[in-house]
Amino acid sequence: MHPTIQAVTERIRARSLESRAAYLERVAAARGKGVQRARLSCGNLAHGYAACSPAEKEALAGVTLPNLGIVSAYNDMLSAHQPLKEYPEIIRQAVAGQATAQFAGGVPAMCDGVTQGQAGMELSLFSRDVIAMATAVSLSHDMFDAALMLGVCDKIVPGLLIGALAFGHLPTVFVPAGPMPSGLPNAEKSRIRQLYAEGKVGRQELLAAESASYHAPGTCTFYGTANSNQMLMELMGLHLPGAAFVNPGTPLRAALTAAAAKRVAGATALGNDYRPIGEIVDEKAIVNAIVGLTATGGSTNHTIHLIAVAAAAGIRITWADFAEISGVTPLLCRIYPNGQADVNHFQAAGGFGFLVRELIDAGLLHRDVKTLAGDDLSAYAEEPWLDGGRLKWRAAPADSLDKDVLRPVRDPFALEGGIRVLGGNLGAAIIKVSAVKPAHRVIEAPAMVFSSQEAVKAAFKEGRLHRDVIVVVKGQGPRANGMPELHQLTPALGVLLDLGYKVALLTDGRMSGASGKVPAAIHLSPEAAVGGPIARIRDGDIIRLDTESDQLTLKVDAAELAARAADIPDLSPYTHGCGRELFAGFRAAVGAADAGAASFGWDGLA
Repeated sequence: MHPTIQAVTERIRARSLESRAAYLERVAAARGKGVQRARLSCGNLAHGYAACSPAEKEALAGVTLPNLGIVSAYNDMLSAHQPLKEYPEIIRQAVAGQATAQFAGGVPAMCDGVTQGQAGMELSLFSRDVIAMATAVSLSHDMFDAALMLGVCDKIVPGLLIGALAFGHLPTVFVPAGPMPSGLPNAEKSRIRQLYAEGKVGRQELLAAESASYHAPGTCTFYGTANSNQMLMELMGLHLPGAAFVNPGTPLRAALTAAAAKRVAGATALGNDYRPIGEIVDEKAIVNAIVGLTATGGSTNHTIHLIAVAAAAGIRITWADFAEISGVTPLLCRIYPNGQADVNHFQAAGGFGFLVRELIDAGLLHRDVKTLAGDDLSAYAEEPWLDGGRLKWRAAPADSLDKDVLRPVRDPFALEGGIRVLGGNLGAAIIKVSAVKPAHRVIEAPAMVFSSQEAVKAAFKEGRLHRDVIVVVKGQGPRANGMPELHQLTPALGVLLDLGYKVALLTDGRMSGASGKVPAAIHLSPEAAVGGPIARIRDGDIIRLDTESDQLTLKVDAAELAARAADIPDLSPYTHGCGRELFAGFRAAVGAADAGAASFGWDGLA
């Protein structure tokens, strides 16, 4: 193992010793003996299988076959989740005679692509915790010996995973849908967005470009949070190898879904290969996930989600762990927004199997981990294929087929992954520099302070941002308004950058998982709503954002800064409409971004 990866892993293990031990005790206590439903009363069990066929009732009344619980984020509005409609029947047929399967429950699945810049985006981060709770409700009937999690996108997979870890004694497999086929090239999509921001094309041209980009069932093809989710599930051993980026509606996709059901049915406590999710998701698995995130230039949202996921398994990680791992992990991928290729191009170039083999051989991944595919992560260095209709696995390509997209460790795009933690008198912030040109990685400029992205866009249209500027957007943290993504600022700020101005964004909110070329110090903690230093920034103050020394500095005398009153934005517009009034409890209970922005009250998180 690389000494830094090993040292970070040991530090996490030591930090988590008591909380992890307590979690594993709960997992062991919940396992019980025999099938889970054996503990139910006759009345309980009759309710649990009342709607089943006679054959299913007979099987469920017995104590020899496992019962699988299906938890799905299906809806037919989200392209990524629309293919999941057919999965329950595929699963039932796949395990016939080996197990029974019931649809345990559905979880909500909202789309950040639809809600960007809208009031609904203020529910997005909180939807992760709602999904976790809905997953717990789905599995709470004690009818199940294993579970299948059907979900793909942004908050959905982390929510499903947190919920599943609350039932850590159950073997659990994540079953994705795969990306849609490639559409309009990403460079052209970005060009049209910037032209629209400049007023050079109209809404009709913009809609045509967006519709050509997002055009079919399946995940959006850029490398944002949704596709980062799929990479993480594979590196944590919760997918079948190579399941992430197979297109929906193909025979290989259907075969992988059926195989996932068979595999988890064979991993229950009733057999000889028990693999509960609470044991699979351990310190090494979490470190592997961070390595994968940084090696691929993945979504900054996971600097929040992985902290919450780890905590759900009794594991404590920090932003410092991300930064240290990123500092020794080479960047091996250029996938939009860190390049022009999409995940289909990545898959064709060698895909996940190539990436895993490279990272294992470099000592950057823990190979000796428990996964659904075995006790060696090398199984994930293989790719699935169909041989006469039979699902098989073979070694991933020995060489990248497109080094503009995917490279070996010996010839990386960059020597480090690009996720940095900035610190200074404003607090701590995350920045991803993998798509930021070196010339833009140190910015010192006057601040312009805003309390909404609408105000920023208005200032851009009025020409007030056409100069060297650090745009400060405060009052966007989890306690303020649910920490919406501010992705709609990207085209305008990109225009300013292309005009030659020194431009950066500083916010206590989030950017999209597709944050790109504009330097953006995000997730700033503490946030403005709790009186963080960002609330003391004034127009004209000089801010230095320096990713070479990892410093974020407000160049104001300490005494003057301390004397300033915190200018906390009016949060009343964020409390009602679009269901926001129902989430007041979440806003009051949520923890800080650097602690996972969780609302569950875990010790040390809230």
